[in-house]
Amino acid sequence: MTAATNRLFRPGLRLRGMTSPLVLLHGLTYNRRHWAPLRRELTAIDPNREVLALDLPGHGYAPSRASYRLAEVAEVIHGQITAADLGEPPTVVGHSVAGVIATVYAARYPTRAVVNLDQFLLPGPFGDIVRAAEPDLRGPRWRGVWDGMVAGMGVTSLPPEARRIAETFTDPRPDLLLGYWGEILHGTDEQIRAQREADLRAIGMRGIAYRWVTAAEPPERYRQWLTGALPTAVITVLPGGHFPHLQHPAALARLLSDIG
Repeated sequence: MTAATNRLFRPGLRLRGMTSPLVLLHGLTYNRRHWAPLRRELTAIDPNREVLALDLPGHGYAPSRASYRLAEVAEVIHGQITAADLGEPPTVVGHSVAGVIATVYAARYPTRAVVNLDQFLLPGPFGDIVRAAEPDLRGPRWRGVWDGMVAGMGVTSLPPEARRIAETFTDPRPDLLLGYWGEILHGTDEQIRAQREADLRAIGMRGIAYRWVTAAEPPERYRQWLTGALPTAVITVLPGGHFPHLQHPAALARLLSDIG
């Protein structure tokens, strides 16, 4: 570990306890079933913890939207959390693009802590790839773009059950890719950086804990940016691919239990 270094309107799992509730937000194209191994581990070590696993707008049972602007998605999630009547601010866990969404959420709504699973908050090289691929994303070759990205996520190295989950509970569509990547496609790196810095400053001012769980030691330049914007941010490395909740569910459950 390196420091700075449902009630979903469909059947779902909710466990009530005295620690802060957990809200689980899956990654792009996936759905709330991705959390099954983690929820099993949480049940074993933290059985009284309340857990709310949500489908992002346009995913799973959640209806599609005309827009997937991240602030709008965060607003929808807030409505669902409010309707769930959790009783106290939650710890929001977001995987991949939902790591950004969890950050946006915490900057705007009552939150105990954020756990960002393997998501850089700045576009960086990924932004260049997405922008270069935009013509294909808007045409018949969109699936090739997505499949090429998934090939680098480490799915084949997952344990059998986890690999089945990653390969089965996904429904990629161009409207989701274009919508959730809209900030990258329509904004500059400078604009996005300024917005994320504002989000992190708001999180810091409100005393919200922030943990970034990443598969590899981050570039020093990015580490300095993150901890410069939010000095209390904690970085945890769980070696592997892009799905720490599937590859290391027991370790992640212990981390979440420790956050309280």
